[in-house]
This record gives sequence, C-alpha cells and structure tokens, in this order.
Amino acid sequence: MKFLTVLGARPQFIKAAPVSRELRKNHEELIVHTGQHYDKNMSDIFFEELHIPKPDFHLGIGSASHGKQTGEMLAKIEDIILQEKPDYVLVYGDTNSTLAGALAAAKLHVPVVHIEAGLRSFNKRMPEEINRIMTDHVSEFLFCPTDTAIKNLTDENMKHNVINVGDVMYDAVEYNRQLAENNSDILNTFGLTSKEYHLITVHRAENTDDPEKISSILAAFSEIEEVKVWPMHPRTKHVIERLNLSLDNIPNLMIVEPVGYLDMLKLESNAKKILTDSGGVQKEAYFMEVPCVTLREQTEWVETLESEANILVGTDKEQILAAVNKEVTPTYKNLFGDAKAAEKIANYFN
Repeated sequence: MKFLTVLGARPQFIKAAPVSRELRKNHEELIVHTGQHYDKNMSDIFFEELHIPKPDFHLGIGSASHGKQTGEMLAKIEDIILQEKPDYVLVYGDTNSTLAGALAAAKLHVPVVHIEAGLRSFNKRMPEEINRIMTDHVSEFLFCPTDTAIKNLTDENMKHNVINVGDVMYDAVEYNRQLAENNSDILNTFGLTSKEYHLITVHRAENTDDPEKISSILAAFSEIEEVKVWPMHPRTKHVIERLNLSLDNIPNLMIVEPVGYLDMLKLESNAKKILTDSGGVQKEAYFMEVPCVTLREQTEWVETLESEANILVGTDKEQILAAVNKEVTPTYKNLFGDAKAAEKIANYFN
C-alpha cells in the first residue's frame, strides 16, 4: 500500500514518528510537509531528532490567514495526490494542514486516515475545532486516542471504521523520554534546577489574536515570582511586538527560542508546573505527571482534568494565579492506551 502523509506543525511531527516507523515495515510512505511551521527550531530539528525521513515534498506555505493558508495547501496537495496516486492519505490532529490534506483526498475519492480522531472541545470559535469536525466527517478510517473520542463520534453517528488504538503521542513520549533525560543538557544550558521553575507555552490564535487575552496572561505572569521559562512561538513573539507589550515587568522570566523535542521533554518533566494553551503539551504534562494549568476555556483532552492534573483557567488573571499557587496532588491513570498505538494502526492495513 502507498500512503501519503500530510504534516505541517510540531505536534504532527511528533505523532508521525512512531507511525512512520511502523508503516514503513510493510508499506510505502511519502511525506508532504506543508510548511505551516516554518521556523527551523519548530520543524527541521524535529525530523532530525525523531528520525523521521526527510519530506518528499515541501510546500513552503508559511504563515497566512486561515482561508489563504488552507486554500494554498489544498491546491498543492491535490496536485501531489494526482501525481502520486496514493492508496490512502494520512492526516493528524486538527491543524489547517490536516483539513487541507483531508479535503484534497476526499474530493479525489482517496480514503482519508485520520489519526487522533474524535476530539471535541465543543467550542466552534476555535479554528482547530472546525478542522477536527470536518476532517472526521470526510475520513474513511478514524483512529481515536481515548474512549471519550469514540463516544464523541458515536454521538455524531459515526461508527464505521472507528477504532480506539490509544494515543500515538504517548508512543512518542515513552519512546523518547529516557533519551531526553540522558542526552538533553537543556537544564544546564539555561541554569535551571529541577522542580524550581514553571514552563510556559502560548500560541493559540484565540489567545494571541485577542489583545485583551494576551495582556491578561502577561499580567498574571508578572505576579508569579518563581522562575518561568518560555520557549516563545514565532506567532506569539510577533503579536507581543506588534501590540508593543512589555515583558520587562515580569520577574524571573526567561524568553528562549523554540526548542527541539528532546529538550522540550526534559523541560516538561522537570518543571514544577506547566502553563500552556497547547493540546499536545497538556497531554505531555499528563504523561510526565507534572501539574498543568491550561490557558483556555475548554480542552479537547477532558480526561486530563480528573484529580486536578490539569486545571482550566482561561485567561483571567486571578484564576491563573490561583491555579499556579494551588497545591495539588493529582492521581494519574492510564487513559491513553499502552504506547502501541502506531503498531495497531499499521497492523490495520497489513
């Protein structure tokens, strides 16, 4: 079988690594990199560290409005599908790259394989939610990470080829966590002590594109005295500069360039708490058993909210501070499978 895999953003590179390893044992795979994450530290380094084969096609789309970005991807992916004639087009998650790959394939009657299907935040103001719903509804194979995802699809009357295989990101974390612990020197590089800093990631459009929300987030950070490490996403950096927002009043803040996957795992596993609006980082925090504060009103990873392993705070300053200062003792359950999701997906096509 011939698979065409469409990737474009950091979390997708991570998810693709274990699946590509398994698929290539018995099948042909071509990789399309849309260029949605175009910063070297957010793209090339992940292929190198995760031993993902170099993309066969690099579309170089880059940043743009949702419509323009998705439209350009759609046109170029369609050309590749017509040229390569894959048996399946494989997409991950909920980005514009995901939707473009799924639509291009579905319109050409090529079966779509959606990995990480069935997630719902039930907030259609999030572009990712629209991408998830539309991708699920045009997909032929829906590989879900949790029982909750299965239920979401059942509620939408989708039951054909809906399979709970577990979470491929859990596969990746389990495969790489010891490698990160042994080989990443990021704590020494930044002069950090384990469990004596908070890790921050902020990049969601719902936060960065709203001046009031990003200002409120920064106001909360200014009242957190502990060391804070923030690998800053290019989108966020651009917004802060454009709005002329100051970071000078935030004590003990370390703004660093985006880091590689192994360095990020090391930073996550050794953090006191993680403050994020990323879906993937919420899960990684859960896998690492590090308390998480999520800067969103909803999460598609509702399982992580049990026992205060993850606390939703939105962007309200007081709620952020309360969650950061709260002493929590979460219990972590095995909710995301057995770290063999990639093997199960590949076996489905053998």
